[in-house]
Amino acid sequence: MSLSFDRRRPALAFTACMAAMATTGATAGCGSNAAAGGAGGSSQGRVPAVIKLKDPGNAGPLAYAKRERILEKRLKQVGARVEWGGTYASFTATIDAVRSRSVNVLEGAISPVLGYLANSDDIKIVSFSDRVTDPKAPHTDGLVVPPDSPARSLKDLVGKRIAVNKGGRGEYLLLLALEEAGVPVDRVQRVHLNPDQAASAFATGKVDAWWAIVRAYPEVVAKGARVLVHGRDLPEKDLSIIAARTELLQRHPKAVRVYVDVLRELYAEQRRSPEKFQNVFLDKGPTAVSGPRLQVELDKARYENGPRYAVAADGAYVTAVNGVFRKYGVLQVDVRPQDVIFDLARSGVPTP
Repeated sequence: MSLSFDRRRPALAFTACMAAMATTGATAGCGSNAAAGGAGGSSQGRVPAVIKLKDPGNAGPLAYAKRERILEKRLKQVGARVEWGGTYASFTATIDAVRSRSVNVLEGAISPVLGYLANSDDIKIVSFSDRVTDPKAPHTDGLVVPPDSPARSLKDLVGKRIAVNKGGRGEYLLLLALEEAGVPVDRVQRVHLNPDQAASAFATGKVDAWWAIVRAYPEVVAKGARVLVHGRDLPEKDLSIIAARTELLQRHPKAVRVYVDVLRELYAEQRRSPEKFQNVFLDKGPTAVSGPRLQVELDKARYENGPRYAVAADGAYVTAVNGVFRKYGVLQVDVRPQDVIFDLARSGVPTP
């Protein structure tokens, strides 16, 4: 038995639909499959997913992804797109962009995110990156003092001014280090400054020490600063994370999974070939690195772990960082892991 297809039926059906709905004005339901949410659209009237990111700068997997348009290509496969935003001087400024919805996916660490999560439920942690433990890997942070400082240990900083990023990784590590050294935290003065402010204050002698992190750390060490203690010397639990706005996760978990998957792949590639992830857009200027500084960044990249999906066991890391901040009054309320970790691996997966 052969099957026949009447090619006039789509047109006839559309005409009938228009006639039946003419009195209501509800003609949107009479469009084609693409117009109603087929490929590249949003089914059932949902808004297509947009991953909104801050500018990634001139180095790292995200910068490489931007230059090569990798996210644009991969997100398009799930009906989503990426929107690149501005540059922010601090994590606090990035959080303000998240609050205003200019950014809806961000990278950071547990420590600075907790301050936001203590007062809001509109972002969730979707991935963690395990700490680098290989002793051959370069350090990425440290409590530094000027080269001529008489301080040789934390106990020598009693009564001194120490710059840290408020409620962030620097403050967490300093509190943990003081605790480990048996120095009461109120015996030093914590000065809350963002990285640029801290660099200036340290260079001009307005603070006696500084817990430098990320790119500020190798820069200040290259200028002669002496390190008293590193984060890797401590039993710290402040893992790097990726977080996303809750409404994005609820409506478009597949798009966020694509984002995390792309980063995981690129971090693995960076470990193999770190050179192509430095000076991605410019090889000259203030954002470019060369010589010994470039070598440090290449060495760091060879050991850096990429993101993995969050699992229930990661709640122990959130609890540990929260415990330090609560103990010393940085947080006024507890942040519970079950309230802030989002199971991206299972979200949107049909139940068998």
